Amino acid sequence: MQIPRSIVCAAALTVLAGASGAASAQQKMRPGLWEHSVAMKSQSGQMEAAMAEMQKALASMPPEQRKQMEQMMAQQGVSMGPKGQTVKVCITKEQADLDHIPQQQGCTQKVQRVDASTMKVAFSCKGGQDQPPSSGEGTISMQGPTAYTGQFRFKTQSQGKPEQIDMAQSGKWLSDHCGAIKPMPMGR
Repeated sequence: MQIPRSIVCAAALTVLAGASGAASAQQKMRPGLWEHSVAMKSQSGQMEAAMAEMQKALASMPPEQRKQMEQMMAQQGVSMGPKGQTVKVCITKEQADLDHIPQQQGCTQKVQRVDASTMKVAFSCKGGQDQPPSSGEGTISMQGPTAYTGQFRFKTQSQGKPEQIDMAQSGKWLSDHCGAIKPMPMGR
């Protein structure tokens, strides 16, 4: 099973929804380098099997090739572990201050503030090329300007069949400086 890019991107972007919603409330997300940890569970189990295969393939590579692959993923801010994956994202001051968030092309998002630290997020992506359409919703709870947790449910397709994916996400601020990780472009 191929994990839809829209779901992986949504995992990284949901925290930016928190940044935009928090801009108008009491809390505001701290700019800088953030690490987002994502654990997903699919209804069919196919996604977990595909992730296990990817990890097995990575582990069976010759050490030099594995190191090269891990470095390439690290340059993009991505790492995979037995409990899920992490994505590092650079949040600029402008992104933390503005009342809109980056979105993947072909996707729409709606952010609704529940209270000073909690937001509901809904998204829908058209899909295209090798990506099926997907949609989802969930909540983000900010624990101050340097941490958050979130729970989401996504609907997509796998091999032409409907698939549901539950995702638990958490994020933590790492530093003021993003290093080699570039900020995501802003857009509407």
